[in-house]
Amino acid sequence: MKTDQNLMLYTRLAGCRLVVLANRFGCDSEFSRELHDRLAEGLEAAIERIQIIMALKRSLLADNDEFAAYQLEGEVESFGRFTINLLDALEVDCDTHEYRINGGDWINALAADCSGLDIACPKLVALTEEELGSLAPIIKDITLTTGIPVIAVRAVQSWR
Repeated sequence: MKTDQNLMLYTRLAGCRLVVLANRFGCDSEFSRELHDRLAEGLEAAIERIQIIMALKRSLLADNDEFAAYQLEGEVESFGRFTINLLDALEVDCDTHEYRINGGDWINALAADCSGLDIACPKLVALTEEELGSLAPIIKDITLTTGIPVIAVRAVQSWR
């Protein structure tokens, strides 16, 4: 990323964060306020990543530091995978048939009875526009203007 692109992205992220914080005042439920807070925190984390990238670029320009170049490469690569997760994150270990939600304890997904073996692993279901409320168009705008995906899903147990 070029310096001017970083500055433009920084400005867009800061603007989006302000929109989210302003929109939070109109929330009518705790769930909606929590989603707004998580989105604002995610945007703040993205802003911090961009600030680190810009600082490393300045260091590289000033000192031509090889370590700064290495760090910068890693930061840019990491930022390319940056996402904002508003609700649930699901990790599945296919080797052990275990899963965990939001970094919690691992849960065994295997169940056995006289009819056989069953694997009951939750699935992720996207929040509806009604559940997102006034945040739905803001999320779309954030993804379109910054390229950062915003994921709003909930883990739901699926029984086969």
